[in-house]
Amino acid sequence: MQSTFEINKTSRNLLLQFLENHSLAQLNKIPEGFANNIIWNIGHIVTVQQMLVYKLSGLGMMISDEMVDTYKKGTKPEREIKQEEVDEIKKLLFSTLEQTKEDFANDIFDEYMEFTTGVGFTIKNAKSAVEFNNYHEALHTGIMMQIKKFI
Repeated sequence: MQSTFEINKTSRNLLLQFLENHSLAQLNKIPEGFANNIIWNIGHIVTVQQMLVYKLSGLGMMISDEMVDTYKKGTKPEREIKQEEVDEIKKLLFSTLEQTKEDFANDIFDEYMEFTTGVGFTIKNAKSAVEFNNYHEALHTGIMMQIKKFI
């Protein structure tokens, strides 16, 4: 699991660069031909990690129900995100990762509700959820790299 978490930390550092190197207006801009923006993608990444690893394990998530409603699969940006929410997402990038590492070290993941992803991969346990999450984050990072070209 160590390399899986190292990959995830590398991903999160890249996401942090998006947050630190773009204005609030750029983070919120939805370029023509796209369905979402950079900040939605980052909020979505945090949300999906929490849902895949914690919710499907029957454990409490580290994010609010409002965040889930805003960024879960099937949503799209419905409003401009304010700086306070960007700052909260920035904190969650690393606090959720560190807590997940700690929770794996403490072996708290006993149960898992099997889930088949939109790409057809069936996740059978929390370990596989963290591994699949790296793929999911990379997919959305690629989308953000494309968005960046148009803002």
